[in-house]
Amino acid sequence: MAFLSMATLSTAALPLITLALAVIPPVALAAMPPSLDGTAWVLAGNEAVSLQFEQGRVSGSDGCNRFNGPYLSRGTSLTIGPPLAATQMACPPLVLQQAAKFNQALAATRFFRRDGANLRLLAADGSVRATLVAQSKSLAGSWQVSAYNNGRQAVVSPLLGTVLDLSFLGDGRIGGSSGCNRYSAKIQVEGSQVAISTPLSTRRLCSTPAGVMEQERQFLAALAAVATLRHEGQRLELRRADGALALILQRLPTAATP
Repeated sequence: MAFLSMATLSTAALPLITLALAVIPPVALAAMPPSLDGTAWVLAGNEAVSLQFEQGRVSGSDGCNRFNGPYLSRGTSLTIGPPLAATQMACPPLVLQQAAKFNQALAATRFFRRDGANLRLLAADGSVRATLVAQSKSLAGSWQVSAYNNGRQAVVSPLLGTVLDLSFLGDGRIGGSSGCNRYSAKIQVEGSQVAISTPLSTRRLCSTPAGVMEQERQFLAALAAVATLRHEGQRLELRRADGALALILQRLPTAATP
């Protein structure tokens, strides 16, 4: 009877092993879902509700309050929080109901599924708890300033009776109202990096409300200091090079076409 040596056996089995290795990795790779890290989403039908994944943490808005916290994902499994820290703003009842439903969906999430531009959050039984769509990266349109850095280590809301806004004009320029005057400036955006030229403005003098001209000076200074942006649903966060918050903007609804 002939016997194969270990060397002969290893050599004979080598083609089979090589074939197996050639087949398995593509199958395994095909089953791996895309990573959620670095992605941003809004609730289907409601862009005020947003969810972003970045370096093991989630952040976003439930439509009323902002939240942030950890997440853990492996394969198609996904756990969001706990805990999730959130602001405590008061909102109208219907908004609070929507916020509560979204927060319940986040707490119940155990899996996810990505279908093209959709992200579905699934409960342990596989039921869909929320469907989100990829967030648009477009900055075009008009944004209202909800807060600005006054240059004295404080981020404050605009004075009552004044409007601060910013429109992306599509030709490398921005413009809007600084509370009393109209302004314009050049802007360059590359990814999250932003450069804004010194704003030019009209020269009206306004006496009411009290402090409007000082507010205008502070707002234009904050605008010129912007170095980075973070787009999240209907919210745009602009920061200085030192990381300090410069401006918070909310997208204004687009006027319906008659």
